[in-house]
Amino acid sequence: MPDPVATADGPLLSPAATPAPSLRVVNEGLTAGVAAGALGAVLGLVVTFIWPDLPLSGPLSFGEISAVIAGAVSAAATGTGYWRSRHSAGQEWRLTLARWKFTVNAISVVVVHTILAILATIALYFVLSQAFIGLTMIPFWAAVLMAVNLGLTAHFSYVSASRMTTQRMSSLLMAFILIGALTSMVTTSDADWWHLHFSNLGTFDDLSSAIFNGTLIAGGLLVTTFAVYVGNDMRALVDRGILRNPRSPRTVSTIFVVMGIMLAFVGIVPVDVNLVVHNLSATGMALVFVGLLIATPRVFRGMPRTFFVTSWGFFVAIIASIVLFVVQYFGLTAFEIIVFVLIFAWISVFIRFLGVAAQAPAGRAAHVVAA
Repeated sequence: MPDPVATADGPLLSPAATPAPSLRVVNEGLTAGVAAGALGAVLGLVVTFIWPDLPLSGPLSFGEISAVIAGAVSAAATGTGYWRSRHSAGQEWRLTLARWKFTVNAISVVVVHTILAILATIALYFVLSQAFIGLTMIPFWAAVLMAVNLGLTAHFSYVSASRMTTQRMSSLLMAFILIGALTSMVTTSDADWWHLHFSNLGTFDDLSSAIFNGTLIAGGLLVTTFAVYVGNDMRALVDRGILRNPRSPRTVSTIFVVMGIMLAFVGIVPVDVNLVVHNLSATGMALVFVGLLIATPRVFRGMPRTFFVTSWGFFVAIIASIVLFVVQYFGLTAFEIIVFVLIFAWISVFIRFLGVAAQAPAGRAAHVVAA
C-alpha cells in the first residue's frame, strides 16, 4: 500500500490505494462466513436428502445446485458489506452520492461478485469431478463441501465489497471480464467460433453465449461505477493542485460512463440480433478510448511524465493493430481481442498512476507536467 501523503491537513491516503481491513470488517466478514457455513451444512444435508447420489458436476449436479446457492449467498454478503462500508474511513464520500447513483453502483458490485461466485463454484466442482471420477454425494460430504463453499463465498464477498476502492474495482473488473470471456470460450458449442469474430461467442442459444453477453453487460455496468470512483479520486487530486485541469474529473468520468454503456450494449444487442447497433457500440467504445488517449496531455495535466509516455505507447499499439488488421496480418477475432486487452490494460495502468500522482506534493514540477 502506498505511503500516506503529507498535506497541510495531515496524512492523506492515496485515493486509488486499498486500505487495510478494519477490525469491524474482519469480524463481520468472519461472522458472515460462519453463518453461511452453518447454513451450507444444513442445505447440503437437505439437498442430498431430496436428491440422493447427485454427481459432483454437470447438469442437475450437486455442483450446479451449490453454484446457485453460492451466488445467492454472495449477493447477500456483498450487498450488506457494500452498504455498511459507506461509513468507513475513506468511503464517506459515497454518502454524498445521489440515491439512484449509489443504487446503480451497489447493483453492479453485487452482480459482478455474484457471477464470479457462481463461476468459481462451477469450476471448483468440475475440477473435483475430474479428480474423483464417478463419485456421487453422500450426506456427510455434501454438508462439508457446501459449508466450506458458502462460508468462503460469504467471507470473501463481504470483505471485498467492504474494501471497495478504485484500484480494487479495476482489479475486479479485469478479473471479471477475463474469467467471463475465458469461460465462454471453453464452453461454447462451436469450436470454430474464432474463425469469424470475437462477438460470434454471443450468437448461440446456449449457456456459453449467455455467459459471454452477460459478462459484457455486467462489465459495462461495473465500468459506469468505476467512473464514479475515478471521478472522486481525480477531484481529490484537483483540490490538492496535483491535477491542473479542473474539468478533468467530470470529463474522464463521463468518458468512462459512455464506454461502459457501449460495452453493455455490445452484450445487450448481439451481432446476430442487430449488426448495426452491435458494431456501432463496439466501434464507438474503441473510438472513445482513442479520443481519450489523444486528449491525455490536456485532460491529465499534472500526472507523472511516464504516464503520458505510457499512454502514447498504448496509442501506437492500437494504430499498429489497425494497420496489421488492414493488411490482413491477423483476422478480426485477433484484432478485437487485442484492442479489448489494450483498453482494459490502460485502465489498470491509469489507476496505478493515479496512486503515484497522489504521493507527489502539489507543485513539485520535477515530477509532474507543467500547466
